[in-house]
Amino acid sequence: MATTKASTSTKKAPETTDLVEDSALNELFLDELKDIYWAEKHLVKALPKMVKAATSEELKNAIQTHIAETENHITRLESAFASLDEKAVAVKCEAMAGLLKEGEEIVSETEKGTLTRDAGIISAAQKIEHYEIASYGTLRTLALTLGYAEAADLLQATLDEEKNCDSLLTQIAEAGINDTAKTEKE
Repeated sequence: MATTKASTSTKKAPETTDLVEDSALNELFLDELKDIYWAEKHLVKALPKMVKAATSEELKNAIQTHIAETENHITRLESAFASLDEKAVAVKCEAMAGLLKEGEEIVSETEKGTLTRDAGIISAAQKIEHYEIASYGTLRTLALTLGYAEAADLLQATLDEEKNCDSLLTQIAEAGINDTAKTEKE
């Protein structure tokens, strides 16, 4: 009956076997974890530039809050690596690199002090959030499949924050930035 007890527990991961640890799925999971770790470390450096470029105080505050959350995401990822007895290693995330470059281009191609630029920043930030939501959702599911309950819990906490940030950005855009931006002249 010990098997039943272990399988009903939500806090303890089933014991992983060498078979799971040597599996291609485990390797994919670790590669994706390294990828999002790089993404978060670079995002935390890019977000202050978005704050500086934004006009709306509400948008600036939302991004500033997400900087602190992103720092926590990095810490959670390090905890997830530790829970797997793995060293936290960042491997370049081409997707995030591209999204960050696109965000920089939006800022450079829009006029300073306009809500059009803010609408562009929100667009770029939401593309990043959607990438992170997809990544964390997949990672959480893989962690559960592989029996890494602690890592899954950490990934779920970050997934929830990413979804909240995306929702907040939509609210900010719909509360007036987009409507005001549509009347701005080139």
